[in-house]
Amino acid sequence: GPCPQWPYCRKRCSYCNFNTYVVPAVDEAALRACLVREAQTLLRLSQVHSVTSVFFGGGTPSLASPSTVAAVLEAVAGAAHLPDGAEVTLEANPSSTSTSRLAGFRAAGVNRLSIGVQVRGALLAAAPAAAHDPTVTVLPLQSLDDAELRMLGREHTAAEAQKAVEVARGLFPGRTSIDLLFGLPRQSRDAWAQQLEAALRLCDDHISLYQLTLERGTALAAQVHGGALPVPSQDVLADMYQIARTVLVAAGFRHYEVSNFARKGALSTHNLSYWRADQYIGVGPGAHGRFMLWGEGGWSREARVQTLEPVAWMQEVRSQGHGTRSRVVLSLLEQLEELLTLGLRTDEGVTHERWGHFSPQLSLQAMFGEPGEAWALQQEGWLVLDSSGLRCTWAGLAVLDSLLPDLLCQLQRV
Repeated sequence: GPCPQWPYCRKRCSYCNFNTYVVPAVDEAALRACLVREAQTLLRLSQVHSVTSVFFGGGTPSLASPSTVAAVLEAVAGAAHLPDGAEVTLEANPSSTSTSRLAGFRAAGVNRLSIGVQVRGALLAAAPAAAHDPTVTVLPLQSLDDAELRMLGREHTAAEAQKAVEVARGLFPGRTSIDLLFGLPRQSRDAWAQQLEAALRLCDDHISLYQLTLERGTALAAQVHGGALPVPSQDVLADMYQIARTVLVAAGFRHYEVSNFARKGALSTHNLSYWRADQYIGVGPGAHGRFMLWGEGGWSREARVQTLEPVAWMQEVRSQGHGTRSRVVLSLLEQLEELLTLGLRTDEGVTHERWGHFSPQLSLQAMFGEPGEAWALQQEGWLVLDSSGLRCTWAGLAVLDSLLPDLLCQLQRV
């Protein structure tokens, strides 16, 4: 399915290196027309039958008008089946979420809101007839402390963030997610624990946690590397993650993915489609996608990236119907590497059924059940391979990045 991307923000956050642009004025009608046309083109190329989710990301898509969201959803529904219950998420910035604006997005077809941190790209995920039904998907809270928000370059205050979440929960009850950042400069374990308690008093049934990464070229990275701001040590970061898990699980949340917690079954359908390696279609400047080109007679899964710069992207969409900048056919090995890397982030791991969808000849048991790197990781208590599939223990999930090289090495060798 398609994933719409709104590339513009009112202000660039101090830690952001995403494909975002701050411009005096945006020609929204032109951008809307190109999002619609690209979604139609890519859905036709994929010959997708059903779209299970749509996710509007950015940038700050809540700066777009509800009519743009409605037009994209109408295009998706016209090119593929979009069930009534399909998850339609909009990333919203607390500074652009008035009650009337959010009500407009709800009327346009949005039924889930994510408030807090930037996520790269808007995506629609969808599947052709013979595959799993994937998803279509098209910003963020980050802190409940005013000093931290100023350091991050965020426009809103903690009070405005709280008000935005309250308004959102009134319009999207049970379907409002908040994002929080940890590992900020000068942040202590105690300050983080207090933020979590404040978030629990405020939140709905889904929370995403992200460790701050200092990206080269950002204002915040320059301050840290210049010695102006101290950052927490690796031990403190590990403790913060453990504190978050303990607090949220005690509050009834399921830790269903490395960075994501949900209660009352409020898991993100769209994000699960990524972690399960379903197909998804990236629409808009800089969006990423993974899908099969049935419409061109292709049987291969492709990784596609759309042109980054919005004006150049619009020119390409007008001339050829889409603005795909790069297309790479994924080998079976590359697909299995992605399946492992993404699937092991979840508490369900990689199931036998999902593995068999990509590798019908060589089972998970045959690949990882014999003596080797994976076997050693199981003996050490990091991994479990049983009748359900291959997954991390909690201890393994916390250090997943250090386990993957051994697993990928074994996969490549076999």
